[in-house]
Amino acid sequence: MTTSVLSIVYVNDAPAAARFYGDLLGMSPSFETPGYITFDLGPGAGLALWSGQFEDLSPDIPRTSEVCLAVHEGGPDEVDAIFKEWQSKGVTILQEPRDAGFGPTFLAADSDGNRIRVAPRD
Repeated sequence: MTTSVLSIVYVNDAPAAARFYGDLLGMSPSFETPGYITFDLGPGAGLALWSGQFEDLSPDIPRTSEVCLAVHEGGPDEVDAIFKEWQSKGVTILQEPRDAGFGPTFLAADSDGNRIRVAPRD
């Protein structure tokens, strides 16, 4: 039986990606090696950044999966506040906030082209 879920994101430079994600998440890594860094996102959930698995990941290659950061509190106003904060930090925005039927959401990307969605928690 699965006791936790760890989403792995492949990156070119794990320490640089950890600084980026740490800034967005407002937290420090829970485990670090030069090529593999994890964040503990709460009971049963984690995010891992893993470099060296693929040569020269490029943001030009379309991605078909996303890491979704589910907003627990604040509703639409919180999603909008996160959007504005990330915009001010220079985060690449792929899709501006819109109502997707389940609530407001927007889509961003890290420097390797990995997609990051912000949406309300169900």
